[in-house]
Amino acid sequence: MQMRKLGNTGPEVSAIGLGAMGMSGMYGPSDRAESLATIAAALDAGINLIDTGDFYGMGHNEMLIGEALKGRRREEVVLSVKFGAQRAPDGSWIGFDARPAALKTACAYSLQRLGVDYIDVYRPARLDPNVPIEDTIGAIAELVQAGYVRHIGLSEVGSATIRRAAAVHPIADLQIEYSLISRGLEDQILAVTRELGVAITAYGVLSRGLIGGHIQGGIATTGVHGQGDFRGHSPRFQGENLTKNLALADALRAEAETLGLSTAQAAIAWALAKGADIVPVIGARTRQRLAETLGALDKPLTPDAVATLEASVPKDAAAGDRYPAPQMASLDSERR
Repeated sequence: MQMRKLGNTGPEVSAIGLGAMGMSGMYGPSDRAESLATIAAALDAGINLIDTGDFYGMGHNEMLIGEALKGRRREEVVLSVKFGAQRAPDGSWIGFDARPAALKTACAYSLQRLGVDYIDVYRPARLDPNVPIEDTIGAIAELVQAGYVRHIGLSEVGSATIRRAAAVHPIADLQIEYSLISRGLEDQILAVTRELGVAITAYGVLSRGLIGGHIQGGIATTGVHGQGDFRGHSPRFQGENLTKNLALADALRAEAETLGLSTAQAAIAWALAKGADIVPVIGARTRQRLAETLGALDKPLTPDAVATLEASVPKDAAAGDRYPAPQMASLDSERR
């Protein structure tokens, strides 16, 4: 497995990470046995970075990962955990809480569910508008000092917040959406993370399957989402937006074939080629999708190939925002 370092101060991780969110209902029903087998296969293949959130399935995801890790050496895995999103018993989203006391409580529960005595990278899933980032990072730094957390990360925050956070404690990585059709971080954020020695763990590299090559054009009229699939509310999966975005996926597929790659592999290889400080986190829910993901490592892209893919899917060509309007308005990373 190729390895990359999470920033100046973070751990060595596999060049591709496994995002476990989809194993806990966020994309509709999932198969527990297949999820466990996929996590095991990822670890056996050398993937050591597993990303989760305490609000994925209201703790289900952490317990699933904890079960998958039983019998394995703790040092085999780098656990990245997000906290802060508040959910009601019916699964609805009801706010965000990154107060020091709240995050320390959340950490205690995560440790219990995961069955570990420390978390490798702990991060707020979003910026809490009611809590200074200095207070949040300072509290996580206390967890680092106490040995419950090894490194601190951020998620979906902008340049100013990154600077303020890094002034309190070294930041290992910023987790943020980054793909051929979501390249906003290139405008300002990427320059700041590189200046400060902060890595990027890129999620949404396949745009929630939109450019993964497994959504067929007919779904543009029948709908891509089933019950419990949050893509049902995503602007990029609605009506004409979906039709236009699948056309981009078709253009990517054509170029990928010339490179001997699947559409998904081309999208992942593109992210890998954008810098050694970028680690794609791919939400493979099955061993079949995992195998396809790992294939992206076998054919690194030349600069010319990167340019060709970017020409087929131009920056800002996607139709629709990456989240519904209320969520876009709350994203610190989208503020200019």
